[in-house]
Amino acid sequence: MNKSLTERQKSWLTLALLWLVLLLMAAMRPLAVPDEGRYGEIGRWMLQSGDWLTPRLNGLPFFHKPPFLYWLEAISLATFGVNELALRLVPALHVGLMLIVLYLSARTISTEQIARRAVIMLGTSLTFLVGGQYINHDMAVAAWIGVAIWCFAFAFMAGDKPNATLARLGFVACAFGMLSKGLIGIALPGLVIFIWLLWTRQFKKVLYLPWLSGLALFAAIALPWFVMAQQKHPQLFNYMFIGQQFNRYTAATYNNPQPWWFYLLSVVLLLFPWVFFALNQVRRPLTQAPTAAPLIAKAWWSLCWIWAVAIMAFFSIPNSKLIGYVLPVMPALALLSALGWERSMAHRARAGKIFAALCLLNIVGALVLMTQVGEVTRTGRSQDVARALACAARPSDTVYVSGAYPYDLPFYAQTSKPLVVLENWPMLRQQTGDGWQRELFEGADFDAQAAKVLQSPEVLPQAGLTPGNWLVVSTGNGMAEGLAGWKLYFQGAGWLLYQSGHPLAAEGPKAAEHKGLPGCKEQGDK
Repeated sequence: MNKSLTERQKSWLTLALLWLVLLLMAAMRPLAVPDEGRYGEIGRWMLQSGDWLTPRLNGLPFFHKPPFLYWLEAISLATFGVNELALRLVPALHVGLMLIVLYLSARTISTEQIARRAVIMLGTSLTFLVGGQYINHDMAVAAWIGVAIWCFAFAFMAGDKPNATLARLGFVACAFGMLSKGLIGIALPGLVIFIWLLWTRQFKKVLYLPWLSGLALFAAIALPWFVMAQQKHPQLFNYMFIGQQFNRYTAATYNNPQPWWFYLLSVVLLLFPWVFFALNQVRRPLTQAPTAAPLIAKAWWSLCWIWAVAIMAFFSIPNSKLIGYVLPVMPALALLSALGWERSMAHRARAGKIFAALCLLNIVGALVLMTQVGEVTRTGRSQDVARALACAARPSDTVYVSGAYPYDLPFYAQTSKPLVVLENWPMLRQQTGDGWQRELFEGADFDAQAAKVLQSPEVLPQAGLTPGNWLVVSTGNGMAEGLAGWKLYFQGAGWLLYQSGHPLAAEGPKAAEHKGLPGCKEQGDK
């Protein structure tokens, strides 16, 4: 067995071990709210309802993002059961794709050692160990953006004319990026490649791209859902592209306002400590010796920096900023960090031990974070109330909520009916900002029948006198106090569960119905 094959085997084994560590960590914590509760439940509802066209939150259409994440979640839940790890397989597979494509690309344009080091740096960072298990759209679109950039870059570097096969793969990756999170799946690869082609004086090659076949592949993958969903919901395009993407990018009224330097700090956090070694690559590509050829060609070096700077600048413009938006830059920075390590550290006597210690420190830190996050977020989650509800309620029972929305409750209890949400909805439409109430009432605008789950608190007294009803409110919410019929059934860490006052034995035909939701069996004694 030759040495090159042995080195490659080491690299593939490293990839597998890193992904195994990620899966182990992904099984260690409950759903985070609101994001993981929201996006995980949409996937579960899609599987339960059989409606694969319209993503729904609490039975209401949810068109903030395209449905690719939810499709994959539903498939995973159908295969592995309704649990957190089944949901987390989706971002884990995407970050695995990011890691594999980084390795293959870095191995091609540099050395096996640099490629493996870049993989280890990314794989021991919070980007991989935390971001790679977090249930939202960010890792999926980041992975496909990276695949698209690598494919187009290799296509353009193939010769005087782009390699058609690689270019077509780039169009395919853009299609999956658009299905993952909308227009940035096209815009960001296009921005990076456009600037890079101008910088490296290759722009004329654009004329020779396989435009017809590439766009045909893109359209075949990305467009069918948008066309069918628009036909069923005529307001979709305006809501998703203008409201949720263009307006969120340009307006200053959305949540999470952050200063311009927010993503610089985010990169340090997500790729700590490796990103500091990338600074050694700011000036020029690394050479092994003054007279030797560089370990990476200048064109690839410039691609990595343009990739990182252009995307960070793009997302720094809006007032609203979220840390997950910077994930697409990580492959480029990981490669630059590996090259920087080679320049500043690889020649040192204890470099290997230092590198291993830093990797171990990162992994231990992530492990500590995973073991503590459940306790720290206990009062915000409703998992304990969901367990009590799942083992006491019947599938036909109605669950009312008020004052806040328990995003994770439907997933853990595995309710078969939407929750009835009690608020002053006419007032909220006039006054509420960018919060959970807006998610629900904007969804109600797409489906008048489903909108019946949004009701007034005035129904609560009568509901308390009707058998088979439950009420979930946050701790300290006194809505049920003094109302006839409602009795406290369970007090959780952050939520209260009330039951309508009629004894179950007096419920007539309902008393014979099987008690317990699927979530009771699934949760067991966890």
